[in-house]
Amino acid sequence: MSGPSLTRGDGTLTVVAAGYQLFLRDGALGAVLADPAGQAWSRLSLLASVDRVDVVDESYALGSVVVVEQAGFVELSLSTASTAWSSKTVTLRCFADRLEYEVRVVGAGLLSDVQLLGGRAVLSGGAGGVFRSSVEFASVFDPTPTEPIQVVRSAATAATLGVVGDASPGRLHGVFAPPPLCLAFGRAAAPSPIEVPGGDWLSVAVVAPVAELRFTELRYAAEDGGFLLELDYDGHTTVDGSFTTPLLVLRPAAAPVAALRTYRDDLVDRGFAPAVPAAPPARWWREPLFCGWGAQCAAAAERSADHGDVAHRATDLARADRYDEWLGRLAEHGVVPGTVVIDDQWETVYGSGEPHPERWPDLRGWIADRHAAGQRVLLWWKAWDPAALTAEQCVVTPDGTPLAADPGSPAYVAHVTRVVHQLLGPDGLDADGFKLDFLQRTPAGRSLRRPGAGPDAPWGIALLHALLAAIARAAKEIKPDALLITHTPHPGFGDVTDMLRLNDLLVHALSGEVVPPAAQLAFRHSVVAATMPEHLIDTDQWPIASRDEWRAYVSDQARLGVPSLYYAQRLHFTEYLHFAERIDHPGDHLEAADLELVARSWAEYRAGLA
Repeated sequence: MSGPSLTRGDGTLTVVAAGYQLFLRDGALGAVLADPAGQAWSRLSLLASVDRVDVVDESYALGSVVVVEQAGFVELSLSTASTAWSSKTVTLRCFADRLEYEVRVVGAGLLSDVQLLGGRAVLSGGAGGVFRSSVEFASVFDPTPTEPIQVVRSAATAATLGVVGDASPGRLHGVFAPPPLCLAFGRAAAPSPIEVPGGDWLSVAVVAPVAELRFTELRYAAEDGGFLLELDYDGHTTVDGSFTTPLLVLRPAAAPVAALRTYRDDLVDRGFAPAVPAAPPARWWREPLFCGWGAQCAAAAERSADHGDVAHRATDLARADRYDEWLGRLAEHGVVPGTVVIDDQWETVYGSGEPHPERWPDLRGWIADRHAAGQRVLLWWKAWDPAALTAEQCVVTPDGTPLAADPGSPAYVAHVTRVVHQLLGPDGLDADGFKLDFLQRTPAGRSLRRPGAGPDAPWGIALLHALLAAIARAAKEIKPDALLITHTPHPGFGDVTDMLRLNDLLVHALSGEVVPPAAQLAFRHSVVAATMPEHLIDTDQWPIASRDEWRAYVSDQARLGVPSLYYAQRLHFTEYLHFAERIDHPGDHLEAADLELVARSWAEYRAGLA
């Protein structure tokens, strides 16, 4: 593919490629990126800030933009003096099909926030503060589920992609952790919370190996007609000599899903993501799932409503007699899952691998009975929980209190290897894999310490990958066909997961309207299918309160992935109030006709597997 053309005019420069044009005036600190017809996407700022924990990076004594033609591309670069580094250069390379942006600094220190496509500067004319790229587009496609639900949001609204989140205000963006690190800018506003408008798009993606993803979050930060991108390194990456930011790639796209496919292909082509899963799928992985969490929640909510017994939590109902009851009722109506997921909290202590003696007096025997019936059993795993760990195995708070597992610690890796072998091995429980949850609890905090990890241990997104790699390595050693389910639809995580879970459903759009679960399922499936096309998809099902909504969801599941059933007797709804207070409500009862719908759907699905 030949490079773009470069034309120099009177005080101007124009780069022309098939899908875009770039205009630069002499003395400007940014270049206007436009479509082939000349309609602007943004005036891209060539300023950036790479803050240290002890010094804010402010550019000054700015040079002129240097433009050089290379074989296959045109390079624009801007070097400045910096308050934090001995030198700093922003580079924008224009290729035939894309633009690539990166920042290189020289010096030493601990990274905190990095601002791309904008940053803090003091200009010779007297202007100072934060400078941004311009917003000439109407909307932003966000590939991660959030609440309020808004797949395509106003270009004036922030968006966050990363591995940190929960149900607190402003933090409900961890449903995928990590999601694809790819946003798309569109020309038109969205007609509804789930719909994607037509027209041209411009994608902006971080294209780098997982080891370089040492930040916890990528943030699209918009303000007053401008935007920049922020990477939060959280004070846990040491620079000693030089540092280059992960590559930012901008590409024209026909649609957001097409942008996600190209983003995935780009990662694969550069060797940053596997083309196929680490192991071919075992046939049993495709069998319909029953996950007991929905039934646990529904039973707990019903008991609380009937008796006011708030102490009867859902986690208390992860027990053998309850699972036998639910599986028995399903079987009466022809619903026989191929895989059963024992959910929260089958253990005495999270991460210990020790079955609760009252709830599961003979879990090994229970699993053996499932195997005898032709079924497999997965165990729910709460990632990061430090309850069974020592300080040496953990990320700790400033006072030394264990906060989260640390896969950068050899002591933790040894512990998790032992526990996984105990749970999956023939001399242990002989379970068949894990449903890995709470991945969005990846540790974050500049004050955190790591007593058992070395100075170059990973952090942020890379730390989550290290956690899953330790579990996957141990699982496949002891049981090569062990199934690992995660909610990590970033292509770089394709080597540490076998199946992508679409995760918990949300409820409301920004307007307050309820977004149907089936519509949420379709959007999430489109993202995962684009970024992890060779991996299986767990369609999930929790929480749903309405029988009509549940039936619509069941009808779509077999078409979009592996069917997953969460309920056996009645449905259930969870809502989160301010400060993440959770209220559980009993939903509609499931009648015989409802379970017969599942049986028919599963029969048709299984017929397609033959």
